[in-house]
Amino acid sequence: MSELILHHYAISPFAEKARLMLGFKGLSWRSVSIPSILPKPDLTALTGGYRKTPVLQVGADIYCDTALIARRLEAEKCSPSFYPEGQEFTCASLASWADSVLFLHSASLVFQPASLAVRFAKVPPEAVKAFIADRSTLFDGGSATRLPLELAQHQWPTLMNRLDTQLQRNGDFLLGVPSIADFSVAHNFWFLKQTPVTAPLVDDYPAVLAWYQRVIGFGHGAASELSPADAIEIARNATPVALPEEAFIDPNGFNVGQQVSVSAVDYGVDLVEGELAFNGREEIILRREDARAGVVHVHFPRYGFRISAV
Repeated sequence: MSELILHHYAISPFAEKARLMLGFKGLSWRSVSIPSILPKPDLTALTGGYRKTPVLQVGADIYCDTALIARRLEAEKCSPSFYPEGQEFTCASLASWADSVLFLHSASLVFQPASLAVRFAKVPPEAVKAFIADRSTLFDGGSATRLPLELAQHQWPTLMNRLDTQLQRNGDFLLGVPSIADFSVAHNFWFLKQTPVTAPLVDDYPAVLAWYQRVIGFGHGAASELSPADAIEIARNATPVALPEEAFIDPNGFNVGQQVSVSAVDYGVDLVEGELAFNGREEIILRREDARAGVVHVHFPRYGFRISAV
């Protein structure tokens, strides 16, 4: 079986979510460092232009978005599970809320001026300017909007009180046992705890803090470095795995074999074009051919992404 290759950068909160998921599963993986801003030419050779972080590569199959990465890791190793039996809908729905509503609040709090001054204190001014310019267009064309700092601050106590109450009632984890929901919430708090300006937003809630430390305690699994060039070569020398078998009729009439583009709905809505190779209830797969990476299958979750005709 092909190695698990995570394309990520150190300070990405969603990359931390993926790293913790790998740790929870006790998996070994290869680590490819990518730039935190565009352009990302090596990653683009694999994804066709998807800009969000992280991306999971398994041979010539490329998995975008942590919601789908979780499902791929579940297929890799089913136990311990991200989706406890009988709570599949609950944990997936809570995870989706955390990756959207909670994340938008967390990002607003993290990117407040006082917090940024600490985060970028040792970063060259040119790099800070480039980062801000890159993120300034991230929400263009998407359904999500930047949350004003005052509103994030206003609503934060309510969100945290609800999580704190949930943990006091359910015990060690949000649903009593570990699930994808825990990792989807935890990466937001990891993001906030990077500076003393925002760390109290987590530390002031004892049940949440104790839970957070349990989740972080799963670690990151066993990682070893891999160069971007070697990752591309692995894709070039591999063949995508067999497509899933699922009887499904797309409600908007898209058919396998059609040239389409896929993009995120909320933010980072850069288009990825290719041949629609698979179209299912949870997953969309595009077949692409790249001069460097060869033939790859790029996988997206259905929820949170759209298909458009080319």
